[in-house]
Amino acid sequence: MRPASLILLSLLPAALVAQPLGQPLPRWTPGTLDIHQINTGRGNAGFLIFPDGTTMLLDAGDGGRLPPRGTPPKPDASRTPGDWIGRYIRQALAHDPAPAIDYAYLTHFHDDHMGNSGATTKTGKGGYKLSGITEVAEAIPFRKMLDRGWPTYDYPSPSKDPHLANYRTFLAWQQKANGLTVERLRPGRNDQIVLKRDPAKYPNFEVRNIAANGEIWTGVSTNTREIFPLIKDLRPEDYPSENMCSLAIRISYGKFDYFSGGDIPGILQYGAPVWNDVETPVAQAVGPVEVAILNHHGNRDSQNAYYLAALRPQVLVIPVWSSDHPGHDVLDRIYSRRTYPGQRDVFATNMIEANKMVIGELLDRLKSSQGHIVIRVAPGGSEFRVIILDDSAEGLNVMAVHGPYQSR
Repeated sequence: MRPASLILLSLLPAALVAQPLGQPLPRWTPGTLDIHQINTGRGNAGFLIFPDGTTMLLDAGDGGRLPPRGTPPKPDASRTPGDWIGRYIRQALAHDPAPAIDYAYLTHFHDDHMGNSGATTKTGKGGYKLSGITEVAEAIPFRKMLDRGWPTYDYPSPSKDPHLANYRTFLAWQQKANGLTVERLRPGRNDQIVLKRDPAKYPNFEVRNIAANGEIWTGVSTNTREIFPLIKDLRPEDYPSENMCSLAIRISYGKFDYFSGGDIPGILQYGAPVWNDVETPVAQAVGPVEVAILNHHGNRDSQNAYYLAALRPQVLVIPVWSSDHPGHDVLDRIYSRRTYPGQRDVFATNMIEANKMVIGELLDRLKSSQGHIVIRVAPGGSEFRVIILDDSAEGLNVMAVHGPYQSR
């Protein structure tokens, strides 16, 4: 007769039982929620597989700095970030005979989140430059694109940014040639990003839109409130910044919750108005979560004490591409028991020598400081693991496994 522990293991999906170090990440299985933070060293890139197999790309950047103040490209410089991201996603979707990205989601219009049209000579069939998110679409088709600006892209004012112009050319061609659907994210809604393949099987799964352009969910029904003043009442130099306008979402699966807020700030600069703090009203709506990706890469203007105390995440993920990610004070607030009680484990995609020189001993407390980071949530959402993958080569090889963590 087998021991009870082995019997219990035999009832778990294969993806949650065997994760041998040095071997490829076990494939996603139905019922599991996977959240991949892909490290290219050049900006943000997240990829999610929902419990029914619905897929979502959360940013695909090509920006940042080069060493010594910036992180080196990963796995190396032989390919562009968009190319690496596309190849990673195709490996993660090896279970799917017809892989596609159901939702491509762009938090805001900065090159480390969307791509840099001036840093590439490669051009797509539609005449747009291939960089970041536009290049990922060359490797795997997009079905729906969500951003903060569609269709006019004129808030808080019409933009002359060349990266945004290239992105709009991409959208126009993809709509015409491939039937891409484009929508502006609508805060407060939980019916814009939904399970596409078997929603009835997972009634405890939800994606809640939290914020866009200073419009923030109140936490009640689908009601929202505006935290920014009317543009007509502001001088152009006082308009909300691109980071302040970032999209934010909360993903819930049973007791498990995950938050992503783009580059929203929460620490006011000297003399700045209170509405420049976007983290506080967002935190009032989001509430406690299991996992949060650091806003603005953990830059010094983010992760204020109220925000951290409201979310009190067990796991925090830092997508690093610069020597000021994270700020020393930010990491100090995260680890302080005065901010919030209980467990908190911090994982970073990169830590370069410049970070270590400035931040010092606090970095010794990181659970991991290099690699792709995968949050693998068990069916039903009651527990999850954090899996570190080797980012020095393709293959999605497992370097370390942390957990299980119990969802609260």
